Amino acid sequence: MIYLKTPAEVEQMRAANDLCSRTLGEVAKWIQPGVTTRKLDTIAREFIRDNGGKPACLGYQGFPGTLCIEVNETVVHGFPSSRVLEEGDIVGTDLVVEKDGFMGDSCYTFAVGQVDEKVMNLCRTTLESLYVGIEACVPGKRIGDIANAIQTYCEKRGYSVVREMCGHGIGRHMHEDPEVPNYGRRGTGAVIRNGMCIAIEPMINLGSRNIVIERDGWTCRTKDRKPSAHYEHTLAIVDGEVQVLTTFDYIHQAIGNRFELPAITETKPSEE
Repeated sequence: MIYLKTPAEVEQMRAANDLCSRTLGEVAKWIQPGVTTRKLDTIAREFIRDNGGKPACLGYQGFPGTLCIEVNETVVHGFPSSRVLEEGDIVGTDLVVEKDGFMGDSCYTFAVGQVDEKVMNLCRTTLESLYVGIEACVPGKRIGDIANAIQTYCEKRGYSVVREMCGHGIGRHMHEDPEVPNYGRRGTGAVIRNGMCIAIEPMINLGSRNIVIERDGWTCRTKDRKPSAHYEHTLAIVDGEVQVLTTFDYIHQAIGNRFELPAITETKPSEE
């Protein structure tokens, strides 16, 4: 069942997503060779709590971290650990923040130092496909239009789309209806309408789309161990318009912008 948010609830969502975005901006300052992924997790957890939020992933169904850490071939749900980031790695930081009973969700894949051009092109295409998906999120259209836009954009460029993991509705709960796949047919799925809040998150592989789940029951990686990239924004449909509740601006303020991004409406909490 899809739960449509009231304007007041969207405002609360806006605040939660801004904190999520600011947290990733803080994490961005620490992305460098020699840092452990556990250190990144500690930075995120402390920043969230210092700013009146809760790390929603921590303890969720037994998950041991604040961040889902995605180094190189890890697609999603990797554990923070003593692993040291090395020059040439990429690392995704998938984060869900709870603030005043509502969730904010975002992910960004960082380059650690100088990264191979083929891998950077994967990251660039995945990030661009996120904005292609946002552009396809049109009130009155369907979720399948978002999915097909992402799939078409990435596959035309030679990349593969992970099919077992997808975006989702979001609100008082981390995962709500509808599911938002990154592949599918246009004109299918739920109708996009006012009050809907969704997280769009393309997970795109350099090699095969096939994945495996590690023995920990969580860590999802590519079967061929080639790199995977992951970016995510949370959106709300308000008065017939799409508003992006998360932003990468805080990340770009910290590390600069390695990719030219399309102009979109990214909103901040109201001053009231």
